[in-house]
Amino acid sequence: MKTHCGEVNAVFNKRFSSFALYEGNGGEDCLPYQVSSKFRPRDLDKTFIKGLRKWLVDFQLDEGLTKFLFLREIKQEERVNLLCKIVHICEVAKDEWMAFLWDGTDAPPISLPTKLDDELNNPVPLQLEPVPLPRDVLRTFPTVGTVLRVIFDQGMQKHLLRFLHSGKWVKFVNVLCEVHSGLWRGVLTPFTKLQYTPNEDHLVSAWQRLYNERLSLKWGRIPYSSFPWPSNITVVDYDDVPFVTLMDVLTYSKVTAKFKCVARVVAAFPWQAEDFLSPLGTYRVRLTLEDPTARIHALLYGEDGEKFFGGYPSVDALTQKLNKLLGLTVIDNGKQINNAPRNPPWVQFCLKSYCLSKTEVWGSRQYKIFDTKVVE
Repeated sequence: MKTHCGEVNAVFNKRFSSFALYEGNGGEDCLPYQVSSKFRPRDLDKTFIKGLRKWLVDFQLDEGLTKFLFLREIKQEERVNLLCKIVHICEVAKDEWMAFLWDGTDAPPISLPTKLDDELNNPVPLQLEPVPLPRDVLRTFPTVGTVLRVIFDQGMQKHLLRFLHSGKWVKFVNVLCEVHSGLWRGVLTPFTKLQYTPNEDHLVSAWQRLYNERLSLKWGRIPYSSFPWPSNITVVDYDDVPFVTLMDVLTYSKVTAKFKCVARVVAAFPWQAEDFLSPLGTYRVRLTLEDPTARIHALLYGEDGEKFFGGYPSVDALTQKLNKLLGLTVIDNGKQINNAPRNPPWVQFCLKSYCLSKTEVWGSRQYKIFDTKVVE
């Protein structure tokens, strides 16, 4: 046994060491599934293995001062300990894998850069993975609470990937939280440790109980950071309709449907109000909406745009409304403060899903804003 960087390690010496690996708590026999070349079984090994399995039934890890945070408590460029359920693992590019973690809470909204004039050539991404996940995969995701995308750092993929399995709760110690393209991302580094955690664990039970309590609330599907109520910048025509999340919208079984959401506007195209109208005088605007569960593009077209902006106000008035939605900081003369981070407000939207083609394929479903108005 040796210490390295303040931690105790078992060191294998190929000249005289030996080992055997056995199934843990769920194992039924005492046959090792992997052994070293010098291993020689003994009858006493069976007694040890059976004793360890019995001990594991009631074992609780002494976590000492280790504190596990909710996803709603993470901060940029900080290393945190998380207790999360693995909802999916997949290869997002050649030899690049990503894990998707969830704990039932909403990651905090991120302050965004002010620059908006590159939305045509470099639009704000809707997700971190290069290609959107298939809808049948997304439908296995919880629709309330952030699903954190997690990547592997410095050769840790080969080491950790075989220990991660969908549907399991895991305690992650020392996960780096960072922001990439305005979206939260976790990184498993050489300093990260993980431990499978049974559903009966007291923390897992507490996390599940808090999630169930949230779902039981009337407003449980609106973003945590928008409580007790979103801003009054917009009003909608359907006060009695319950709110849903953008993940609810993305994974809804029917192509044509109507929804009411609380989201924030993270980008607009065109980004200048003087370009909102076509040469024929028709509104044609694409907003990128975000909530803790997903991002989508939503269109404002024709009469829906006319209602949203209150008719056809001046360019200055349109710009003021857009600035409010985007969370832009302006000074008295109406000019934007360069490089000032923006934090768009949470506002209400009515959304309608539809498909232009007769046969829907993944990615062909569109969304538009309707019966929503920006208040002066």
